[in-house]
Amino acid sequence: MSNISIHRLAKSLFRLGIDISYVNGVYTLSQKHNDHVAKAQILLPGNLPLEKKAIEQLISFASVSHPEGGRVLKTIATPDFHSGSIVPVGAVVATSKDMLIPQAIGTDIHCGMRLHITDIKYDEFLLRKSEFVQKLKGDLFLGTRDLPMHVQDFTALFEDGIEGFIDSASKNPLGQCKKASFSQLKHEVERIFQTQHENGSSKYAPDYLKDLKRNIIRDSYLGTLGGGNHFLEIQKVNCIFDKVQSYKWGIKKDNIAIMIHTGSRSVGVHVGNSWMEYAKSKWPNHLKHPTSDIYPLYGEKAHQYLQAIYTASHYAKLNRMLIAELARIRLREVFAKDIEIPLIYDAPHNIITQENNCFVHRKGATLAYLNQPVLIPGSMGDLSYLMRGLGNKEFLNSASHGAGRAMSRFEVSRKHKHGVDIGLGCVECITLKDERKIEEAPAAYKNINDVIEIQQCSGIVAPIANFQPILTFKG
Repeated sequence: MSNISIHRLAKSLFRLGIDISYVNGVYTLSQKHNDHVAKAQILLPGNLPLEKKAIEQLISFASVSHPEGGRVLKTIATPDFHSGSIVPVGAVVATSKDMLIPQAIGTDIHCGMRLHITDIKYDEFLLRKSEFVQKLKGDLFLGTRDLPMHVQDFTALFEDGIEGFIDSASKNPLGQCKKASFSQLKHEVERIFQTQHENGSSKYAPDYLKDLKRNIIRDSYLGTLGGGNHFLEIQKVNCIFDKVQSYKWGIKKDNIAIMIHTGSRSVGVHVGNSWMEYAKSKWPNHLKHPTSDIYPLYGEKAHQYLQAIYTASHYAKLNRMLIAELARIRLREVFAKDIEIPLIYDAPHNIITQENNCFVHRKGATLAYLNQPVLIPGSMGDLSYLMRGLGNKEFLNSASHGAGRAMSRFEVSRKHKHGVDIGLGCVECITLKDERKIEEAPAAYKNINDVIEIQQCSGIVAPIANFQPILTFKG
């Protein structure tokens, strides 16, 4: 951002009572309130744009408190920071242990990334690419997906997590799950991020997934990507930065990888909407409602909400796992039954975790604990990165969850209509909706290399490898 632009932005924000400064790649914001000063920091290269609306949302987020005593302790934003509906994307907020903010997570609870590596070489994949694409396109878009479940499989999922589901479903698998390797799925559970506090409950799930009158449930949302920026992408290992770690994880140059980005679908919508409405209804009647329209929960209700979001998080993990399993089944049908397609890691970027004596809310921000795999995708025309977390507490152990939007969906669609090149020439996108490809075009996103570089320089992540997109499935 030019000096003139930041000067104009600072003047505009000053009129709103927001002070802003920029030092060593970090914007610092502050705004006085009646009884405290809200503060936030944004990690962003100086050459990338800073959005006024996103700043206003972030400082509002930082100012949230509950009249009974809960408050925000620290607020930061990652380099993919941009405005959302109420809460900005790329925002991380730590709150006191007695307060949670449902709007911080919204409805796409436990949205996250999953990465598998294969022993299929790039040239080998290209020879049979079309056959694989047709099979997986059928599963994702054209109705050949066949994932019926016993009602007790869902009960086991919501109560006991992904391990409970695997134990239940493996006893009498149905549909395409008959072709799944449940022993491999069970072995891979240790590569799915989870904390010791992830206790869910069926009582928070949608009624249609716990109807004991139905022996078998066909959930139309399970095994689906959803819209927006969610995807399944076939990639090629492009460059290896850390040979030792890449060897340990089985990552070899020019091998094919599968990257998946999606969340909790109908269960997240059910849980998110009901608890956001509940939080608003519980705001004390004698008090003025927050001007930010953000309503926190305090005390016992906050802890009940935590159990509800972990119910949705179990479903999100299952959704990504089954999408990956569909791709794994199809690859083995097309190439060879014995090809290795192990899971590298599965982690959320839209979740609340208990850390020390606080709750950390991540809205579009990836967990980056010490030595943890960190997945940071680019656009469907750009590189994606596998990183290693460095456990940077100053930035709340968090990294970006992507490059971040530089243009709204409306803006990039408008440019395309006016003949502006939005970068679709280098993209192979499999979708039933052309507008999805346009809205998610490479030009709509920031430069991923700038986003990665500043996080390396700030000691948040270290690079392991990057991946070149070959083709992308968009819901």
